[in-house]
Amino acid sequence: MKIAGALCSRPLIAVSVAVSFCAASSALAAAGPADKFDIHLVAPHTVEGKLMGPFHHYCKLAQQDPLVLECLLYMSSDASARLVGVEYMVDKRLTRPNVPLQDWNTFYHDHEVEIASGRVQVLDRSDAEAKALAEAAAKTDGVIWKLWMDEKVPSGKARIGQAVGHKPREK
Repeated sequence: MKIAGALCSRPLIAVSVAVSFCAASSALAAAGPADKFDIHLVAPHTVEGKLMGPFHHYCKLAQQDPLVLECLLYMSSDASARLVGVEYMVDKRLTRPNVPLQDWNTFYHDHEVEIASGRVQVLDRSDAEAKALAEAAAKTDGVIWKLWMDEKVPSGKARIGQAVGHKPREK
């Protein structure tokens, strides 16, 4: 944290306050739920019929089996980029029997279809790791919420994003 680092490196009048704040800021740096979003990929989406992106997805493994990945979506990889959406990649063994077909066709997309399109790129990994990640992701369905798009402030309206080339399922 820049603020914590700046405060911790300067003499403060109340030493106990400084020690407490620096200890608290160190605790904040400890592992938490936002850690391990280290799977970086890019893919475009459609939102309300408009092609957008590519979006930078920073994903982490939330659950191994059945597979669930959580992804934070940004318009760039810049450290100051704002969070614009969230995507869950959920094992088809969970979605297919539990999400009604009409809801699936409206809100979900098949990552096997999306990955086969060639529009998804896994970054910052070796070719072998990228291939293994793509093979695992192909066994999931995705659901995307766009939270903040072109507005100057969040509108409070979440939009459902969709994979480019989404194909509704018949059964």
